[in-house]
Amino acid sequence: MSQIDQSLQRLQTDYVDLYIIHRWDYDTPIEETMEALNDVVKAGKARYIGASAMYAYQFQKANNIAEKNGWAKFISMQNHLNLIYREEEREMLPYCRSEKIALTPYSPMASGRLIRDRSDTTKRSTTDEAQKAKYDETADRDQLIIDRVTELAVKYDTNRVNIALGWLLQKNPVVAPVIGATKMSHIETAVGAVDFKLTQEDVLYLEEPYIPHKVIGHN
Repeated sequence: MSQIDQSLQRLQTDYVDLYIIHRWDYDTPIEETMEALNDVVKAGKARYIGASAMYAYQFQKANNIAEKNGWAKFISMQNHLNLIYREEEREMLPYCRSEKIALTPYSPMASGRLIRDRSDTTKRSTTDEAQKAKYDETADRDQLIIDRVTELAVKYDTNRVNIALGWLLQKNPVVAPVIGATKMSHIETAVGAVDFKLTQEDVLYLEEPYIPHKVIGHN
């Protein structure tokens, strides 16, 4: 309750539309967490609640407990999903589709790997250890997918952002990928993907080289 009050004070607003918890708390009973979040909603400080990266069984357990007690349930999932990390398609996406829960995936462009040449380096690409842990192990195989992103961008005379985000936006129930914008131009470029449509053949072509990855980000 203290943290939501501080957030509202910093944002200079009375409430937020969506309040998202950060991953699964292994040290606190989920009953306590869901009751506390329900108190936030009842107090009018958040309209809805969401969760971020966790296992599908954990997410379902939390919502089941909330439903059992008549508490607010999670209506969104902010998970790790992009063209070179698709493990969420196994359990989380089917569950969210069945329950009409919206997805707001983070790292939609795989920390920039999907939209730049492999030879290009940035400060982040050379110093971000979390990014390396996510993608370095499968970099060679993932490059096949990245090359196809580039190929389709050339084919449609567009940018690679449109290809990467266009693929993600056609994944039901994705509604709003969380892009890591640091410049206004990043937002302006990303907005273009809303109206960009890939064919089903394009989607299959992009997905075909994918191999299973280790589950990352849930702990």
